Amino acid sequence: MAYGLARRELRPRVPLRPGEGDKHRLTSLEGLAALSLDALSSVAYGPEAIVLALVVAGTGALTATLPITLAITFLLAALVVSYGQVIAVHPDGGGAYAVAKADLGATASLLAAASLVVDYVLTVAVSLAAGADALVSAFPALAHDKLVVCLVGLALLTAVNLRGVTESARVLMLPTLLFIAAILGVIVLGLLRSHPAAVVGTAQPVHATEALTALVILKAFSSGCSALTGVEAIANAVPTFRTPSVRRAQRTELMLGALLGTMLIGLAVLIHRDHVAPRGGVTVLAQLTAGAYGTGWPYYATNLVVTLVLGLAANTSFGGLPVLMSLLARDHRLPHLFGLRAERPVYRYGVVALALLAALLLLATDADTHRLLPLFAIGVFIGFTLSQAGLVRHWATQRPARWRRRALINGTGAVLTTLAGVILLFTKFLSGAWVVVLAVPLMMLLFARIQRYYTEVGEELGLGRIPEPPVRRTASLVIVPIGEVSKLARHALGAALALGDEVVAVAVHGDPARSRALEEAWERWNPGVRLDIVDSPHRSLVQPIVEYVQQAAADGRQVAVLIPEVEPRHRRYEILQNQRGLLLATVLRARTDVVVCMLPYRLKL
Repeated sequence: MAYGLARRELRPRVPLRPGEGDKHRLTSLEGLAALSLDALSSVAYGPEAIVLALVVAGTGALTATLPITLAITFLLAALVVSYGQVIAVHPDGGGAYAVAKADLGATASLLAAASLVVDYVLTVAVSLAAGADALVSAFPALAHDKLVVCLVGLALLTAVNLRGVTESARVLMLPTLLFIAAILGVIVLGLLRSHPAAVVGTAQPVHATEALTALVILKAFSSGCSALTGVEAIANAVPTFRTPSVRRAQRTELMLGALLGTMLIGLAVLIHRDHVAPRGGVTVLAQLTAGAYGTGWPYYATNLVVTLVLGLAANTSFGGLPVLMSLLARDHRLPHLFGLRAERPVYRYGVVALALLAALLLLATDADTHRLLPLFAIGVFIGFTLSQAGLVRHWATQRPARWRRRALINGTGAVLTTLAGVILLFTKFLSGAWVVVLAVPLMMLLFARIQRYYTEVGEELGLGRIPEPPVRRTASLVIVPIGEVSKLARHALGAALALGDEVVAVAVHGDPARSRALEEAWERWNPGVRLDIVDSPHRSLVQPIVEYVQQAAADGRQVAVLIPEVEPRHRRYEILQNQRGLLLATVLRARTDVVVCMLPYRLKL
């Protein structure tokens, strides 16, 4: 055997943590359930947003629903093809952020990151609010409890995701299949019927306040583009797929595009044929469901499935945003704790941050879907455009085989998403899009400021540079605070003698009688360590020791303070122990430059 080589079975192997290993990653179907529900479930509010925008021109304007949906589906197809190439070029995930960082520079990557964060948070809020609307359509008595329903759903979803995306994917498999079957059933049965089986909701008078102008059509198109959010989530989470992760992620992206396009066009055909207009107390999808199934148990079951899936659609953000935040932390643009993973492979700080931001947004808007939708698609279309433009530059720079065809695909996607983004911003600015226009630059400024802080810290620490040799070792002093002669004192002095050249025990007493008793007990014990007793008439413990340590370290000598701390076996007894050791350690770290060590003494109780 050659030197330096070993048989494979003899190499040391690190045991996998729970949730790690290829068998715990996502298959294509699990990826569709875990990462695509945001896009798939948008059929519950995307077509309705088109209808609400067109109805201002009268019910006759609803005939424009189908051509507008076809235009949105064409944009969807361009995005699916383009994101297939994003997955192949950036298999580590990150989507628009990874592309912009690699090909467009620092400013573009900050813009992509900020827009994606905004979009992910809005995805959670909109999905939960739309889910509550679907529930109210079936059970009108819950109309006044929408916010509570949303917050309860958010709490449950957060708890599931703290266990890991693969576990949540398995939870989502059945609801996803039921949702797809229910919506396709609505389309097929609805088309087979010559007229709706039932009508639900209360009639509302429709008064045309505007003509069917190009501006109204553009508003309807921009509203319907909310159905495209979530298309990028698969590209953001490629590492969560099983090997070969790129091929599985691309397959999942194609499945998403085919299903979403079919459902959008099918529902639009029904809306166009039956002239479905908004009615009080129900959603447009609920009307189509009643038209296909009637008002029996299939109607209620479908609404419940739609409610469940809309709530779970927020899982797209829980699968994508923590990964994105970990990438930002790795690039020093977010606190490094967002890059930490718990015992399970979950970025828990990212999950918790997303849950808190979504809760604040729901509270601020009272879980009103129509107040949230104008904010919804701006951020994701910024990401769409940056990812496509970045890949165009990538192809032009690298020039692999057939690079012109690939650049044409991504260039077409960039032009289409830019036009759609401009339309969104123009038509939705006064309706709430101005909030996103303000939030994105502020978030970019935050990322840049955090990065500058880490850069300055690195300069001060000399990271990346060879430092001078360490100072030659001098005699060190270890100070051990004690209260009385005990096994705890023996334990602490034994550790201190192993650490330093000189050890001194320090006791603080305000009672002269107790001081003399301690001196006598010390002489009888005779541990071979000097005892210094500090008088404290005011019975203060921390300040006298801090002053003693400061004086000992005044001449530049290396000083360490070893603080013994009693630790009970059971956590319920911790409150019974005094916390003076922790308080002393905190003050010493704040006021001195000495080494502070905590030494546990574990009880059997």
